[in-house]
Amino acid sequence: MKAKILVVDDESDLELLIKQKFRRQIREGKYEFVFAQNGVEAIQQLQAHPDIDIVLSDINMPEMDGLTLLVKLSELNPIVKAVIVSAYGDMDNIRTAMNRGAFDFLCKPIQFDDLEVTMQKTLQYVQQLRETLQAVKENNILRMYVDETVLKFMARSEFETSLTASETIDGSVIFLDISGFTAISEREPADVVVRLINKYFDVIVKEIIAQGGYVDKFMGDAVMAVFRGEYHLDRSIEAALAVRAQIGTIEETLSNQSFLPKVSIGINSGEMVSGNIGSASLRRLDYTVIGDTVNTAQRLQSAAKPGQILVTEAVFAQIKESFQGTLLGEVSLKNKANPVSIVEILG
Repeated sequence: MKAKILVVDDESDLELLIKQKFRRQIREGKYEFVFAQNGVEAIQQLQAHPDIDIVLSDINMPEMDGLTLLVKLSELNPIVKAVIVSAYGDMDNIRTAMNRGAFDFLCKPIQFDDLEVTMQKTLQYVQQLRETLQAVKENNILRMYVDETVLKFMARSEFETSLTASETIDGSVIFLDISGFTAISEREPADVVVRLINKYFDVIVKEIIAQGGYVDKFMGDAVMAVFRGEYHLDRSIEAALAVRAQIGTIEETLSNQSFLPKVSIGINSGEMVSGNIGSASLRRLDYTVIGDTVNTAQRLQSAAKPGQILVTEAVFAQIKESFQGTLLGEVSLKNKANPVSIVEILG
């Protein structure tokens, strides 16, 4: 089935570039692209092409910017999902875009392999929405012929099944901790602590998103992120290196003392269980990943010194041609029966 994609950007050469990069998929009938120069033209295209699946939109455009378009899009067609592709990747724009309904956010310059992975993920979500709507329509027809008690039982069973649904995925998970921040939180005023941790989280999140990962959760002064899709391990390490470099440029003066924040990072890759974890009775569920791969990444982060990025030797063997590392030897990790050989990623 052909996917129809609306690209909204005022860069004149982007249309040609898109057509060149995806010429094989266009020729094979996998993608069909429609183009607009700004939000106003985008709305016109959406009205002319009601079968558009997703929108790829810049932020800074004349007449109507991308953030305003997001609001209009939700009013015009809530099924269509938008991915923001912009050079303005600061946290304010990312948060505003997400709050206005953006499905994802990519930073320019465009990495086309990453863009296609994101497009596929978004298209899959849109297809699921359409299938759900179709099921609702079919259920409404069913209501005319089936007893209400039976329907309620079916609905309850389906809801409970969806809550507990899970899948095994292959991906990479990364834990990043702000080293030494606990001491800062104990001696600095609350407003200073909050300002600093948000500042550091902004840096971390930006680099994770830039590499196509997503933040799973914030835990105190630590961040857990997950990477899926092609080259997920490579992208997680690129993100870790970028975070370490960016955090390393920061120097704070607090209570007449200097604070040089550093991150300790653990990364692991492999199979994980993905699903809704929590209490269904309280209706508090967190869609997350669990399993030995995740636990080992957290243990590696706990073993890492400030500024270190640690992986297992087995994981490093998968990316040793792309990254430099030094073997540190075996260490005992919590809840691991046998010592684990670890490698520090250097660059």
